[in-house]
Amino acid sequence: MRDKTLFVTSEARLGRALRHLSTLIGGAAACAVLTAGTLALPRPAAAGTNVLPLPASQATTVPTNGDVNPYGVAFVPATVASGGMLQRGGILVSNFNNNQNLQGTGTTIVQISPQGQTTLFYTSAAAGQTGFSAALGILSSGIVIAAYLPSTDGTSATAGVGGLLFIDRNGKLLGTLSDPTIFDGPWGMAISDRRDGFAYVFVSNVESGTVVRLNVSYDAMGGEYAKLMSATTIASGFQHSGDPAAFEVGPSGLAYDPIQDVLLVASEVDSSIYAIPHASRLTAPEGTGSLVVQDTTHLHGPLDLALAPNGHLLVANSDGRNADPNQPSELVELTLDGEFVAQYSVDPNNGGAFGLAIHSLELGVIRLAAVDDNQNVLNMWTTVVR
Repeated sequence: MRDKTLFVTSEARLGRALRHLSTLIGGAAACAVLTAGTLALPRPAAAGTNVLPLPASQATTVPTNGDVNPYGVAFVPATVASGGMLQRGGILVSNFNNNQNLQGTGTTIVQISPQGQTTLFYTSAAAGQTGFSAALGILSSGIVIAAYLPSTDGTSATAGVGGLLFIDRNGKLLGTLSDPTIFDGPWGMAISDRRDGFAYVFVSNVESGTVVRLNVSYDAMGGEYAKLMSATTIASGFQHSGDPAAFEVGPSGLAYDPIQDVLLVASEVDSSIYAIPHASRLTAPEGTGSLVVQDTTHLHGPLDLALAPNGHLLVANSDGRNADPNQPSELVELTLDGEFVAQYSVDPNNGGAFGLAIHSLELGVIRLAAVDDNQNVLNMWTTVVR
């Protein structure tokens, strides 16, 4: 089906002029301030340790049916009309596993309210699509785009090709897109929404090592429909494979810079970040693009990406490859030149960092959200820009 679907707004454009950033994480006993020009990740208390401040707040990601293993994170944009289930300032989180902890079998997307309350936004149990991945986004009109990658037994041996669901702001399914010529394990997503009824939606395919661009038109007023205009493979050749613990590893998190028209791709297998130039205009695959950074010291199976308002990259390490027990579940901040800035562990054990997202609340105030997959919680920080 090629007619219903997708996106979320890019926050990277908002803060390009902001160069002096300091961070407040937690209360008085859990406060960290970074130097000017850095983002939101506290430095370790001492070299070689992972003793870091606690998040300012947490919320469970487990709905009443018991789904676990949160993957995707997306902020509800302020442009969404009021009166629906989506709350402005809320955060959607998608679940990959069911209540038996079988991978690729989760059926729920929950919403965390600005007050930290968790409610069910959508369930695909009746529709039959399972395994919501880290590819999750929201169009300015309120249409939610969620990728799924199913498995019948919780292993990659029975993984399907997956696809996208398009859901309106009231939690009603608008349609699905499951064309196997487009999708083969949709795993990460980035959206560039012009807010005029047109958006680019970039999706990484973990089972084929490719990245596709979807050109989408949608109802900019009421969010009643979205239509696929074209689909183009713009990158290929990323290393990928099934994994008994991580399910699948390959190209994953995506972050798009609309100013430079560059798509950044997290590559789990070789712990690298690549850049695909001219991402909105490519008409054929550009290979893997240019290597931005390969850092086996700080990158451990990078799964999700976000561009910060100061131009830095935030990376969530899944520990699916190159795991280090001394650096478990790290969020890592890098410059776009690949220089390490800071890191923060969301869990004392490996395998906890998956989806993350950044949202500008107002000029000078930024919110960061990242899941702890081990504890099934969403961590939320408020970052003050000075």
